[in-house]
Amino acid sequence: MESNYHSLKRRDNQLLVITHLSQLLTYITGFGGLIAPLIIWATQKEKVEDMDAHGKSILNFQLSVLIYSLISIPLIIAFGLGILTLILIAILAFVMPIINAIKVSNGELPSYPLSINFIS
Repeated sequence: MESNYHSLKRRDNQLLVITHLSQLLTYITGFGGLIAPLIIWATQKEKVEDMDAHGKSILNFQLSVLIYSLISIPLIIAFGLGILTLILIAILAFVMPIINAIKVSNGELPSYPLSINFIS
């Protein structure tokens, strides 16, 4: 039954790439980098092959970035290191979706470093 169900899903690398790149909406809207991939994942995970795994990794990464950012705020006041941490988080949150979109377009598996596994 599982193999038959799996074969009903379509292969759509373009949508997977768009899902990874949709995280960059954070830099335009401030919050779209979590909302857009969540909507794509929720509506397409049953229809697109590998969307469930990609969506979970993206959401885990976005939630991790949010938590790391929230932890960095008190570090600004306490040690001043929070500013450096926020800059590093911003760079990582910008670069990793692009790298993973390229990986996906080449048929490779994405990987997000420092990602906490909230959704498995």
